[in-house]
Amino acid sequence: MDIKTNDFNESKMQAAKKQVVSVDPANLKKKNYTIQMTDGVLIPRKDNGHVLNAWRVTFFSALILLGSLIIFKPKPYRDIFLVSIKGAPVTFEATILAIIGAIIIGTVTGLGSVSKHRWVNMVSGVYVELIRGIPLLVQLIFIYYAMGRFFHIEGMVAAVVALSICFGAYMGEIVRAGIQAIPKGQMEAAVALGLSRSQAFRYVILPQTVKIILPAIGNEFISMLKDSSLVSTIALSDILRKGREYISRTFLSLETMLIVALIYLIITLLLSRLVGMLEERLHKNG
Repeated sequence: MDIKTNDFNESKMQAAKKQVVSVDPANLKKKNYTIQMTDGVLIPRKDNGHVLNAWRVTFFSALILLGSLIIFKPKPYRDIFLVSIKGAPVTFEATILAIIGAIIIGTVTGLGSVSKHRWVNMVSGVYVELIRGIPLLVQLIFIYYAMGRFFHIEGMVAAVVALSICFGAYMGEIVRAGIQAIPKGQMEAAVALGLSRSQAFRYVILPQTVKIILPAIGNEFISMLKDSSLVSTIALSDILRKGREYISRTFLSLETMLIVALIYLIITLLLSRLVGMLEERLHKNG
């Protein structure tokens, strides 16, 4: 009886194996997928109605909510808004100066990452791994107090230096990826036409790289704008710092943080739309 049962089970297994389809990954249709990871908001595009609608809903909802609070409840929301918005120039100043510094550092780091000299690759790699492994807040406080022991510096200088160094590491990876995205044949063709490698890089590779990495730089700018709120920890009077000062006087923490969050949200969404328009124009002009 056991023998018949075993034979029956084996026949069922053989029949099941015949129904299994063996799939070779090499025979599958190859598709290229692009996964974009960023701390910035999703950039709206005209060819994606869902994202664009989501942007509109979020932006106008935040705008209407902020306007309604200011108009219908001026006490305390209008006062909070007028106090918090005074920190916007400091926020933009720190962000703009830092993004310029990050682009310079990132360009040098990205070029070092694709350099043929091993020690240059090593220095660039160590810098990227070191900076990306330390939180921005820790870097900000360390640079502020470390530089303060040797130099008399203001909070704005420390904030710009810390943001530039931190985002310069991420910018370096963006530049490296942009350069490597250009086919190697273009460099070889430019050299074959009589250009030196430096001329080929300057006139052929670099302009194409800029078009590729510009949207990513826009996303980094938006991320930096949000992360610039951390500069309030070193007594820099940005939007968040102004809000915290208002809380210390009135103890209206919930109301104040609501207005501060809406201000950041509206500014961030406006910038994301501008970056989206810039990207669309770049694709349109080729």
